[in-house]
Amino acid sequence: MKNLLTCLFATLLAVQVYAQATYAILPKPARLDERSGMYKIPSNVTISVTAGNPEVRQIAQLLADQLAKSSGYTPTVSTGKSGKGISFVTAKGPALGEEGYKLTVSPKQVIITAEQPKGFFYGVQSLLQLMPAAVFSPSKVDGVTWSIPACEIADQPRYAYRGSMLDAGRYFMPVPFIKKYIDLLALHKLNTFHWHLTEDQGWRIEIKKYPKLTQIGSIRAKSTVGHYRDNTYDNKPYGGFYTQDDIRDIVKYAQSRYVTVIPEIEMPGHSVAVLAAYPEFGANPDRMLPVATQWGVHDKVLFPREETFKFLEDVLTEVMDLFPSQYIHIGGDECPKIEWKQSKFCQDLMKKEGLKDEHELQSYFIRRIDKFVTSKGRRIIGWDEILEGGLSPNATVMSWRGVNGGIAAARENHDVIMTPNTYCYLDYYQADPKTQPVAIGGLLTLDKVYSFNPSVSDSLTAEQSKHVLGVQANTWTEYISTPEYYEYMTFPRLIAVAETAWTPRDGKNFDDFKKRLDTHNKRLDYLKVNYFGAPINNSFQYQWPKNVAGK
Repeated sequence: MKNLLTCLFATLLAVQVYAQATYAILPKPARLDERSGMYKIPSNVTISVTAGNPEVRQIAQLLADQLAKSSGYTPTVSTGKSGKGISFVTAKGPALGEEGYKLTVSPKQVIITAEQPKGFFYGVQSLLQLMPAAVFSPSKVDGVTWSIPACEIADQPRYAYRGSMLDAGRYFMPVPFIKKYIDLLALHKLNTFHWHLTEDQGWRIEIKKYPKLTQIGSIRAKSTVGHYRDNTYDNKPYGGFYTQDDIRDIVKYAQSRYVTVIPEIEMPGHSVAVLAAYPEFGANPDRMLPVATQWGVHDKVLFPREETFKFLEDVLTEVMDLFPSQYIHIGGDECPKIEWKQSKFCQDLMKKEGLKDEHELQSYFIRRIDKFVTSKGRRIIGWDEILEGGLSPNATVMSWRGVNGGIAAARENHDVIMTPNTYCYLDYYQADPKTQPVAIGGLLTLDKVYSFNPSVSDSLTAEQSKHVLGVQANTWTEYISTPEYYEYMTFPRLIAVAETAWTPRDGKNFDDFKKRLDTHNKRLDYLKVNYFGAPINNSFQYQWPKNVAGK
């Protein structure tokens, strides 16, 4: 009897684990009902699309192409209704929303229902994750049973804004990697790629009107080796930048994956690279500065002169021509006020404008930029320091120093994106630092990332909570010089952020997440993602473009 009970318990445990692996969708859908049976994919499967929407047909073709690559099958995309195969059905009415979908899998057919193309796209991501992990292979995999477990899914996101920030200012990341990263964002239903393009240590975006930004500002003389406290350098020039053609290519690619690219142009701090190229926009037009080589915060900042605003307006005009996003990120963080305090010009300007301190002078600076960006039909985002001295009328706040900045902004009826370093900074160590490559510091484990609740509903009224647009993970690159290491630091913690951003709070469970992640890691292996815990993939290399020094 005892042996019988032991066997029964083991069988039940195996069934439970199998169920988790079978429906290992990340992020977890809002609702998933398991059904019996499997849909076996025919080798000549037909993917039918409701007539009238070529964009939905393109999404169906993406599915067909991926299935063809990995299985060797020959899927056909057709227009019209079908009683079998895989069908894309356009629904009418507001029930599913812009990004929601329904997915029904039975032994006879698969149906994806959505109201908008984005919904179909996310339905395809879930459908792919129901297939064998080998579907993510770039080439045919033999010996795989190509089938899909039966289920019914009704799904839509918790938050409209679901983002990830990549810092290219410290270390340039090549275009092929940027595209791969966008694919990974889309797979996990993240819809925003925040691209940090300018820093003290490097200006990474071509601006036609100011060529010295890339001729001079994109290259630093050396880079830190080890932790910056050690004050050790490699003495090798390092640089690189994205041409405007690169950027157009990446933005178009992201659009095909329903990912919005938001550029960040730092101001008034984190601008030493600007001042190295154009010193006239700083404290002293005759001062010759090198592009910064040490990490951290530098006290050389832009000055609020009319010439500086004209420069920034010219730069932002070119930026807005390249990026169609509603938002333009203007930084606004970590701006030391030392040079402003010492400047007669700044002190006179403060008296003229009735500003009581340098914090209000920074607010004046940001308001000027806000007014210009708003006049172009766009909106600015800034880090939570833009709250100091008074918030610009149309600004959205990214709360990074915990959540208090976001709470304060929401109470003033400003939109907020929660990205606190206490939960969302993926450049922090993810395990015991003694066992890890060098990183900036801190400790942010997978379970801690997963535990974040962006709504802070206890601190806000129901109306104020509506201003919390979503959540974003940030990966700063002071210590992340290669795509391989970037992936190592970002995955799987970014997937935990994605589940927080998509899945209803009451649907989250960390133990369940880990079980699904065990299956999901096999997909990441096929995608050649060097995630934390994966075997290092030494073949994962990229061809660096000619405009990158030191490679």
